[in-house]
Amino acid sequence: MKNKKRIRDYGINIGKLKTGNRNSITDVAGVKVGHTTLDNKEIKTGVTVITPHQGNMFKEKLMAASHVINGFGKSMGTIQINELGTLETPIVLTNTLSIGVAADALIEYMLENNDDIGKTTGTVNPIVCECNDGYLNDIRGSHVKREHIFKAFDSISDDVKEGAVGAGTGMSCYGLKGGIGTSSRVINIDDNEYTIGILVLSNFGRQQDFIMDGVKVGQKICEIEDKEDNERDKGSIIMILATDIPMTSRQLKRISKRTTIGLNRTGSYMGNGSGEVVIAFSTANKIDHYDKNATIKMEVFNEVKIDEVFRAVGEATEEAILNSLISSETTYGRDGHFRKGLKEYISLNKNG
Repeated sequence: MKNKKRIRDYGINIGKLKTGNRNSITDVAGVKVGHTTLDNKEIKTGVTVITPHQGNMFKEKLMAASHVINGFGKSMGTIQINELGTLETPIVLTNTLSIGVAADALIEYMLENNDDIGKTTGTVNPIVCECNDGYLNDIRGSHVKREHIFKAFDSISDDVKEGAVGAGTGMSCYGLKGGIGTSSRVINIDDNEYTIGILVLSNFGRQQDFIMDGVKVGQKICEIEDKEDNERDKGSIIMILATDIPMTSRQLKRISKRTTIGLNRTGSYMGNGSGEVVIAFSTANKIDHYDKNATIKMEVFNEVKIDEVFRAVGEATEEAILNSLISSETTYGRDGHFRKGLKEYISLNKNG
């Protein structure tokens, strides 16, 4: 985020709630993000990793949920999240045809730190999510390698780079250059301060549908470029939602559904060929893998107080998507394909 303008730097302030200090998923204490970017001529791809806490994820699992809005996607590991309600590995994002190598590397990463896996205890559930960057990237070239996933882990930081970086290097959004975006909100409930953060990998939407803070910017772009956008609403978005609110898996699924508010406010209709996947986790309760007690004590959020959390998720999702667009430069990829950055059209963000 250093030295790069974000959507608020252009006077566009989404919603009414306060952001965290970084306005990032890493405002949730313990969460860090790392990237490996592969950007060389027709190669426009990469890897992004999210580490939910800095302890041993397998031995100290987190409450989690996944939610599929439209299931045109190839994510790995969500079945077990939905069944058990826990997250036991970091999360890896990459392109669609690299999920295999990403899963292999993530498993290797977990085995190196847990010599009990597969010997004295069960196996591990790697979480890998993807979007198709094939318009700009030579996706058939299988350029993401095992070492790129490990390099991303080595680069984890509180400072999240946005735009055409990591898994977002070759992504497109609303006919523009998409990629990585993040945002956060801070809410106060009963004198307790809580944080909700989100990271998105944006790769979806028709250009004519794009809305920025209530302004139909996509229609204006189509008029300026004198073109009709007849493409199907296809592509995908991966949304990783983090919070320090002590929530159950069911509650996390409920707030995951509110990401659709942010998607809708940017113009998405979530078409048949689009995959919208949410993974949500809470850092508040850690589940001991080796706990032998019949019952465990957990702090649980009072659902009567959840409305403000819903609002926070909607606001943060919308802003993260806009950050992914405004932080991305115009990019040229394979076979002469290119996507313009939103900043080339930022002056269109006014009604009238």
